[in-house]
Amino acid sequence: MAAKRLKVGMVSLGCNKNRVDSELALGALQERGYTFTADPAEADILMVNTCGFIGPAKEESIDTILEMAEYKKTGRCRLLVVTGCLTQRYEQALMEEMPEIDVMMGVGQYQALADTIETALTTGERQCRCEDPKRFYEHSRVLTTPSYTAYTRIGEGCSNRCTFCAIPLIRGSYRSRPREKVLEEVRLLAERGVKEHILVAQDTTRYGTDWQKHSALPELMRDAAAIPGVEWLRVLYCYPDETDERLFDVMADNSNICKYLDLPIQHIDDRILRRMARRGDSGDIRRCLRLAREHGLTTRTSIIVGFPGETEDEFRRLLDFLEEAEFDRLGAFAYSAEEDTPAASFPDQIPEEVKQERLDRLMRLQAGISLRRNQLRVGSVEKVLVTGADLDQGLLLGRSEREAPETDGEILFTPGQAGMAEPGTFVQVRITEAETYDLKGERV
Repeated sequence: MAAKRLKVGMVSLGCNKNRVDSELALGALQERGYTFTADPAEADILMVNTCGFIGPAKEESIDTILEMAEYKKTGRCRLLVVTGCLTQRYEQALMEEMPEIDVMMGVGQYQALADTIETALTTGERQCRCEDPKRFYEHSRVLTTPSYTAYTRIGEGCSNRCTFCAIPLIRGSYRSRPREKVLEEVRLLAERGVKEHILVAQDTTRYGTDWQKHSALPELMRDAAAIPGVEWLRVLYCYPDETDERLFDVMADNSNICKYLDLPIQHIDDRILRRMARRGDSGDIRRCLRLAREHGLTTRTSIIVGFPGETEDEFRRLLDFLEEAEFDRLGAFAYSAEEDTPAASFPDQIPEEVKQERLDRLMRLQAGISLRRNQLRVGSVEKVLVTGADLDQGLLLGRSEREAPETDGEILFTPGQAGMAEPGTFVQVRITEAETYDLKGERV
């Protein structure tokens, strides 16, 4: 019963898949009577759900742990709990080098979170549980997104074994979440008022390949879209080799599936793709983009520049391709050598200054492409999900199906004669002006 008097503060770092973990952890604690606070100075227990994907993410995680630890001196904090990818990967080092941590857990052990916290509170002894993740933890969630948007994870781990990526070392091989569990969660979230449902996994197009030859993602999306209350269904992280015409057909046949393709390609040069151990090749990428354009989809990708051995000619080939492909949205990263990954030991590492110079060139190119793609939307009337308001300027903020939350731009628009609207409602907006990443418009 003591848990009911204790407040928990949570800091969740990294990707939206990590966010789902955080929400599951909060759900487990809520069931045991804990309450929550957004003010770390008021928290009896502080939790940091870490990211360990690349160097800068690790640094942010360490800095956040140390920042939260200060509240043991300046606030009410009795216990600092650290979970997630960083702890899963560096359990022993963190326990030895960060005495500030009182409870440490990896990924996928949230069923034991409340008991472990209570043991630490009772005994005063440090606790560590970082077992290998092998199964899904099914539990109610405390949403940390706005009430109208939620992520639903459909798979865990990754079996792609890209030479630059540590995710399989952290989260294990790919496992599809049972179809009935995914659909049940979408149904429950819709009943709670969630309107925008976003399906995520490290590789969503691998969904179902545990039990059948080809991806079961198209069928899953069709069934999820049929659930009452699902006004928008969005999917992220589709890999080119498993993205086929069935997926495009399902998107075309269901008006509530967002016409948005997130296709992380990383590069276009086939030699670099082979060195990365990427599934598929440049032909798969070009095929997907052709189908996406034929179906009128907005496209997003992610790119790595400065991968070991990338020549100037190969980089220029990438730039030429991006200019030809005109992705609407693009995120790019300079290659980061991650220990225990094959690429980290490749002999032909690119100097940091060269990687940064290439990243700058690529992003300058993409800025022009993004502006051109946005300008094509001027004059169109689009369905927009209201996400907030700028009361000082009398403007509403929102996104269309062409903007995913957290990664893409916004639409700023005047209320017009229809007046202001509450977040979570859908309105019609005429696009009147394009900027590099954002759009402006007026409600109609």
